[in-house]
Amino acid sequence: MGLMLLGLLLWFDAHLFKRILPRQRAQLGDKGRGLVALMLLVGVVLMVLGYRAASGPVWWGAGPALKGINNLLVLAGFYLFAADGMKTWAGRRLRHPQLTGFALWAGGHLIVNGDLPSVILFGGLMLWALVEMAVINHQEPHWTRVEAPVNARKEAMALVGALLVYGVVGLIHAQLGPNPFGG
Repeated sequence: MGLMLLGLLLWFDAHLFKRILPRQRAQLGDKGRGLVALMLLVGVVLMVLGYRAASGPVWWGAGPALKGINNLLVLAGFYLFAADGMKTWAGRRLRHPQLTGFALWAGGHLIVNGDLPSVILFGGLMLWALVEMAVINHQEPHWTRVEAPVNARKEAMALVGALLVYGVVGLIHAQLGPNPFGG
C-alpha cells in the first residue's frame, strides 16, 4: 500500500508543481519538464506495483449493472479527451474536459472496485482531478466558453476515436486483469 500512496503523492506533486510553486518551477526551465515527466512515470509505476501488491477489505463487487455504469463513464471520459483534442462542441463547452473525463474514468472504477486499495487509488486519482480543477479555477477565475458552430465531422471523429480507443483499452484490460465487458 505504501508504494501506491507514494505513487499517488508523486502524481499530485508533479501535476500541481507549477500551480503551487510557479516561481520554483519556472527557475528549472526546460529541465523542469524532464523532472515532471520522470515524477509522473515513477508515480505511475509505483501506483501500478503498489496496487497489484495491495490487499484490504472488500465492501462491494462488480455486478453486471455496475460494470455497465462503469463502462459508460469510462467511454464518456475517453470521449471528453477526444473532444478536447478535436475542439468539438463538448470540448469547448466544458472548462476542463480532460480533467472531467479523468474524474469520470476514476469514478467509474470506484463504482466497480469496492476494495480498500481501489478506493484509495481511484478515489485519490479522482480527488486529484477535482483539486486540479479547483486550483486552476482559483488561479484563473475568468474563462469564456468558445462559441462556434458544431462541426459534425469533428463530432463524429471524436466519437469514433473514443469508441476505438475504448475498445482497444478494454481488450488490453481484459488480457491484463478483469474483463470490463463481462465474463
